[in-house]
Amino acid sequence: MNDVDKTDSEFGEVEPVVTRKRRKGIYILPNLFTLAALFGGFYAVVMAVNGRFDMAAYGVFWAMVLDSLDGRVARMTNTQSAFGEQMDSLSDMVSFGAAPALISYIWALKGLGRWGWVAAFVYCACAALRLARFNVNTAVVDKRYFQGLPSPAAAALIAGFIWLMTEAGVSGPDALWGVRISWIMFALALYAGLTMVTNVPFYSFKDISMKRSVPFAVIVLIALVIAVINIDPPTVIFLVFVTYGFSGYAVYIWRKTKGQPTSVISTSTDEPEERGLHK
Repeated sequence: MNDVDKTDSEFGEVEPVVTRKRRKGIYILPNLFTLAALFGGFYAVVMAVNGRFDMAAYGVFWAMVLDSLDGRVARMTNTQSAFGEQMDSLSDMVSFGAAPALISYIWALKGLGRWGWVAAFVYCACAALRLARFNVNTAVVDKRYFQGLPSPAAAALIAGFIWLMTEAGVSGPDALWGVRISWIMFALALYAGLTMVTNVPFYSFKDISMKRSVPFAVIVLIALVIAVINIDPPTVIFLVFVTYGFSGYAVYIWRKTKGQPTSVISTSTDEPEERGLHK
């Protein structure tokens, strides 16, 4: 409803003045990145349906890059909003939950019958649970660590393996040793899915500030890393995410042996207020 204010006219009469409330809008810039990331997940599914699994993997990795930028763009431009947080969560569910599950099923898991779709569903369900838990636990989790494997990294394990095998000429269950590939994908989907919902700590890299000055050697090291990736991108990228995918368990075991707390809940064990807290 409109607000009505009363003002005096030149004849001493009181005239109503109608003031309209401004409609709430949404910020364009960060949500453009989020929509582009969502398109990456959608594109990946479409490419998988059409049998272009290499392009499907590219779509997932494209979504990962854009997903890492939307939150930073929002903070840099001071355009954070509850709408953007919810939009980001829904985009992540499509790009890193549903898309990898469907791609892996079409590529290899359908050859296992019901076991195949069970593995795909477990991955998809765990991605949803992981994102929901992330949203409600953001206020109490140590910012230096993720609680469980983050969904983009889990999706990278699935997409990276498909990309690696596609580049090697292996086309899922139709390949010469396709049954083995199907079971490898089965194990990988279960591992990635279940690791997302564990309490194992995975380093988040959020304590690294891009505004700090660094030694010259760091820039040289970054250049060397880029050069190594370009030697064989599918192999190097997949190995990087496999290493990261197991790093949380290494941190967990190291903390356990040192007698340090393994939980990443840093401030409270109470369930925080459920509001859009994703990124």
